[in-house]
Amino acid sequence: MKPCPACGRALPEINRYCTYCGTGVAGDNEESATPRTSGADSARDQLNLHILYGMVTVLIVSVIMPPWETPPSQPAAFLGFHFILSPPQPDAIVSRLLLTIELTTTAIAGLYLSFLFRSKH
Repeated sequence: MKPCPACGRALPEINRYCTYCGTGVAGDNEESATPRTSGADSARDQLNLHILYGMVTVLIVSVIMPPWETPPSQPAAFLGFHFILSPPQPDAIVSRLLLTIELTTTAIAGLYLSFLFRSKH
Protein backbone atom coordinates (compact mmCIF):
# COMPACT_ATOMS: atom_id res chain seq x y z
CA MET A 1 0.00 0.00 0.00
CA LYS A 2 1.17 3.51 -0.75
CA PRO A 3 -0.21 6.80 0.57
CA CYS A 4 -1.86 9.44 -1.61
CA PRO A 5 0.31 12.60 -1.66
CA ALA A 6 -2.75 14.86 -1.43
CA CYS A 7 -5.20 13.21 1.00
CA GLY A 8 -2.94 10.59 2.65
CA ARG A 9 -5.26 7.60 2.15
CA ALA A 10 -3.68 4.20 1.64
CA LEU A 11 -3.93 2.99 -1.95
CA PRO A 12 -2.94 -0.29 -3.63
CA GLU A 13 0.40 -0.24 -5.45
CA ILE A 14 -1.30 -0.69 -8.83
CA ASN A 15 -3.29 2.58 -8.62
CA ARG A 16 -2.01 5.47 -10.69
CA TYR A 17 -4.67 7.87 -9.36
CA CYS A 18 -6.23 8.26 -5.94
CA THR A 19 -9.74 6.84 -5.93
CA TYR A 20 -10.84 9.40 -3.32
CA CYS A 21 -9.46 12.74 -4.55
CA GLY A 22 -8.27 11.97 -8.12
CA THR A 23 -4.67 13.09 -7.61
CA GLY A 24 -2.00 11.32 -9.64
CA VAL A 25 -0.03 8.92 -7.46
CA ALA A 26 3.70 8.57 -8.22
CA GLY A 27 5.26 5.12 -8.26
CA ASP A 28 8.74 4.22 -7.03
CA ASN A 29 10.58 5.25 -10.23
CA GLU A 30 8.08 7.58 -11.83
CA GLU A 31 6.79 11.03 -11.17
CA SER A 32 3.15 11.91 -10.80
CA ALA A 33 1.31 11.06 -14.02
CA THR A 34 -0.79 14.21 -14.10
CA PRO A 35 0.01 16.83 -11.53
CA ARG A 36 -3.09 18.72 -10.49
CA THR A 37 -2.95 22.47 -10.78
CA SER A 38 -4.98 24.65 -8.53
CA GLY A 39 -7.42 27.49 -9.08
CA ALA A 40 -6.64 29.91 -11.89
CA ASP A 41 -3.80 27.82 -13.37
CA SER A 42 -6.07 25.05 -14.62
CA ALA A 43 -7.86 25.39 -17.94
CA ARG A 44 -11.63 24.94 -17.70
CA ASP A 45 -13.97 24.03 -20.50
CA GLN A 46 -17.00 26.22 -21.06
CA LEU A 47 -19.93 25.42 -23.32
CA ASN A 48 -20.16 27.51 -26.49
CA LEU A 49 -22.68 30.21 -25.57
CA HIS A 50 -23.35 31.26 -29.17
CA ILE A 51 -24.68 27.81 -29.98
CA LEU A 52 -26.76 27.79 -26.79
CA TYR A 53 -28.30 31.17 -27.72
CA GLY A 54 -29.06 29.78 -31.18
CA MET A 55 -30.68 26.72 -29.59
CA VAL A 56 -32.91 28.91 -27.41
CA THR A 57 -33.89 30.96 -30.48
CA VAL A 58 -34.81 27.82 -32.43
CA LEU A 59 -36.83 26.52 -29.46
CA ILE A 60 -38.79 29.80 -29.27
CA VAL A 61 -39.46 29.76 -33.02
CA SER A 62 -40.55 26.11 -32.74
CA VAL A 63 -43.13 27.02 -30.11
CA ILE A 64 -44.39 30.01 -32.11
CA MET A 65 -44.60 27.96 -35.33
CA PRO A 66 -45.80 24.51 -34.18
CA PRO A 67 -46.56 21.57 -36.47
CA TRP A 68 -50.28 21.39 -37.23
CA GLU A 69 -52.36 18.34 -38.06
CA THR A 70 -55.95 17.72 -39.09
CA PRO A 71 -58.65 17.48 -36.41
CA PRO A 72 -59.48 14.04 -35.01
CA SER A 73 -62.68 13.84 -37.07
CA GLN A 74 -60.70 13.88 -40.35
CA PRO A 75 -58.07 11.47 -41.71
CA ALA A 76 -54.66 12.15 -40.18
CA ALA A 77 -52.54 14.51 -42.23
CA PHE A 78 -49.67 16.88 -41.55
CA LEU A 79 -50.67 20.46 -42.32
CA GLY A 80 -47.28 22.10 -41.93
CA PHE A 81 -45.74 24.75 -39.71
CA HIS A 82 -47.88 27.85 -39.19
CA PHE A 83 -48.10 30.50 -36.50
CA ILE A 84 -50.23 29.67 -33.48
CA LEU A 85 -52.60 32.54 -34.25
CA SER A 86 -53.09 31.51 -37.88
CA PRO A 87 -53.73 27.76 -38.11
CA PRO A 88 -54.02 26.26 -41.61
CA GLN A 89 -57.67 25.21 -41.06
CA PRO A 90 -60.19 26.43 -38.49
CA ASP A 91 -60.36 22.98 -36.83
CA ALA A 92 -56.62 22.19 -37.04
CA ILE A 93 -54.81 21.20 -33.88
CA VAL A 94 -51.19 21.37 -32.82
CA SER A 95 -49.46 18.00 -33.13
CA ARG A 96 -48.15 17.47 -29.62
CA LEU A 97 -46.12 14.42 -30.64
CA LEU A 98 -44.31 16.22 -33.47
CA LEU A 99 -43.79 19.30 -31.31
CA THR A 100 -42.28 17.17 -28.53
CA ILE A 101 -39.98 15.43 -31.00
CA GLU A 102 -38.96 18.77 -32.50
CA LEU A 103 -38.23 20.44 -29.15
CA THR A 104 -36.36 17.43 -27.75
CA THR A 105 -34.23 17.03 -30.87
CA THR A 106 -33.41 20.74 -30.95
CA ALA A 107 -32.42 20.78 -27.27
CA ILE A 108 -30.25 17.66 -27.50
CA ALA A 109 -28.56 18.86 -30.70
CA GLY A 110 -27.92 22.31 -29.20
CA LEU A 111 -26.40 20.91 -26.02
CA TYR A 112 -24.29 18.42 -27.96
CA LEU A 113 -22.99 21.05 -30.38
CA SER A 114 -22.25 23.52 -27.58
CA PHE A 115 -20.25 20.78 -25.84
CA LEU A 116 -18.53 19.74 -29.09
CA PHE A 117 -17.46 23.31 -29.87
CA ARG A 118 -16.69 24.29 -26.28
CA SER A 119 -14.04 26.89 -25.56
CA LYS A 120 -11.16 26.81 -23.11
CA HIS A 121 -11.08 29.44 -20.38
